[in-house]
Amino acid sequence: MKSNYFTKQLSTVKRWMATTLFCMLAIAFVWQGAFFSNTSAMAEPAATLIASKDIGDKVQDKTSEDAGRAKNFIQGTADKVKQAAKDNAGKVDQATDSGSFAERKAKRDAAKIQKRANEDSARTQKAVDNTKNAVERTVDNIKDAFGK
Repeated sequence: MKSNYFTKQLSTVKRWMATTLFCMLAIAFVWQGAFFSNTSAMAEPAATLIASKDIGDKVQDKTSEDAGRAKNFIQGTADKVKQAAKDNAGKVDQATDSGSFAERKAKRDAAKIQKRANEDSARTQKAVDNTKNAVERTVDNIKDAFGK
């Protein structure tokens, strides 16, 4: 099925909304952890700042770890899609006489599917990296604000 202009725009809007939601949740998590993690030490600002820096580091580490897992999952999925396309083209090749229309079409389709899998995988991994970087920048900004 061929995507039209509206569905492509809708897909882009969904991706931006998901990224925004993820960043806002990360900010809320860090914000809550910085203010409410150690209520008994509120009279001592240095203890709160140390706690907020530790939480910020933990958030950044967790974000990097989760981004790595997501990228591995994306690459694995792309590999499975490419392998399925190869298998299907091979089955058509075995079932038909050499040089038939169906065989040529199956090979073209397999090549097209593999190309799209690579493109989609790269685009999704880039989005994961962008989201991870946005969260890390936000955490750094929050840590800098508390550090002053």
